[in-house]
Amino acid sequence: MKVPFPANNSKPLNFTITTTTFPAPYEPNSVLDLRRSPSPVAEKPVSTGPLPVLEEADHELINQHLEGWDSLMRELGLHDDSPPDSKPINIPSSTLPELPRVTSSFDSNQFVPADFGLFSDIPAAYTTTASLNQNSDAIGSLEGLSGDFNGGGGGNWNVGFDYVDELIRLAECFETNSVQLGHVILARLNQRLSSPTGKPLQRAAFYFKEALQSLLTGSTRPDQRPVNSSEIVQTIKAQKTFSSISPVPMFSSFTANQAVLEALEGSTNVHVIDFDIGLGDQWASFMKELADRAASRRAAAPVLRISALVSEEHEKESRLIRENLAQFARELNIRFHIDFVLIRSFEYLSFKAIKFMDGEKVAVLISPAILRRVGTGFLSDLRRVSPRVVVLVDVEGQKDFGTWSHRQAVIDGLEFYSTLLESLEAANFNGDGDWMRRIETFVLFPKIMEVVEAAGRRRTPWREALVGAGLRQVGLSQFAEFQAECLLRRVQVRGFHVVKRQAEMSLCWHDRPIVATSAWRY
Repeated sequence: MKVPFPANNSKPLNFTITTTTFPAPYEPNSVLDLRRSPSPVAEKPVSTGPLPVLEEADHELINQHLEGWDSLMRELGLHDDSPPDSKPINIPSSTLPELPRVTSSFDSNQFVPADFGLFSDIPAAYTTTASLNQNSDAIGSLEGLSGDFNGGGGGNWNVGFDYVDELIRLAECFETNSVQLGHVILARLNQRLSSPTGKPLQRAAFYFKEALQSLLTGSTRPDQRPVNSSEIVQTIKAQKTFSSISPVPMFSSFTANQAVLEALEGSTNVHVIDFDIGLGDQWASFMKELADRAASRRAAAPVLRISALVSEEHEKESRLIRENLAQFARELNIRFHIDFVLIRSFEYLSFKAIKFMDGEKVAVLISPAILRRVGTGFLSDLRRVSPRVVVLVDVEGQKDFGTWSHRQAVIDGLEFYSTLLESLEAANFNGDGDWMRRIETFVLFPKIMEVVEAAGRRRTPWREALVGAGLRQVGLSQFAEFQAECLLRRVQVRGFHVVKRQAEMSLCWHDRPIVATSAWRY
């Protein structure tokens, strides 16, 4: 029996929220193959010489913008009704217990094998020691991630870490249509990974187990459920915490904004098509720069239009984004207009679903996530829009595969999210894991769900698709490098560094890329 994916309804639906403000008058077989190949980030890091210092006023304005969410949520009737220690909302497991504080220790004795006598017909290959070595290359290559492996190695990886092998085999069940066996393996994993505790690798494994369970059992995806006020508030708080602790969101915003600003060549009539707007807070620094440029030239108030693609489940978030950005634009004396276009409508109409005006310069922002969701076909229509630049922000560790198997999604996902969680732990100066729990539940887990659901679907690698659409990659400026380096100096978390490879700039945690920004033009 083949496990079906939810079918996409391609029926167009018109859902546009508009506001205008004016001023007062190749796929490797395992992680081991990837790590044995030439490192994609082995080139020389950017210069660490004297760098300009980011303006304190810029950071104050951006912080004020982020803090404005609280008052706006109250004004729009969005209240956090959950008690301080309530359990996460987005985890699909109906039996998930209240999440404890995140710890950095792990007791391998906590696992008590269940009695699987009920499943006496399980193939022996899934119950013998030999099967535990089946994925030894993939699992052994995870050694060193977050220091999760102890015991000195030498074949002892399966002692206390057999869940990794089980998780990979669960993923393989989707490729072999072994639904019954998948449920058996899932029962073991639910015993072994009952909550997101332990070190980064174990916590990442828990979330991938939950995502695979949701797919296997046909549970409702988090973003397909009715979104209540508490979920929205918790998501915003988690995203704010993530942005304040980790340099990843700021790196993504600053590098993308700088690529757009440089391509606009001083224009103050700007139209940005944002395929992955999130909460929209990344546009605060962009607005500030537009306003400063106009003021330095004593020019008229700049005009900024944003067309953001969103799913129909995010109407409440769209209202918040609209009100927050409109308020910030008024403070900066910017004429601002935003449209929210349903992804479903865009899938049906392509760029005809977006309004364009004469005299504006267009920039497009995309991500691997949106290319997974809507495909790469729309890239062939980009030339008609005549964008000055197409910026791609890859927050998935540069895994530019085409058709991604479930097995590969789990292997690469464990490596990437273990690395990301490890980098977050490094910023946990006070040892409080509550904020980590929020970030994992409301920021990272939905992304893991998207990765798992997209596995197995045929698609073109995004680099190949961009080149096929006639785009060429262009380098980011040295000033963008300076900004990134300044950001890391402000964060002061050892382990992060910036690497420029060809025309792409990456933020790495030690030797592993976490986010990369690239600019493309015709």
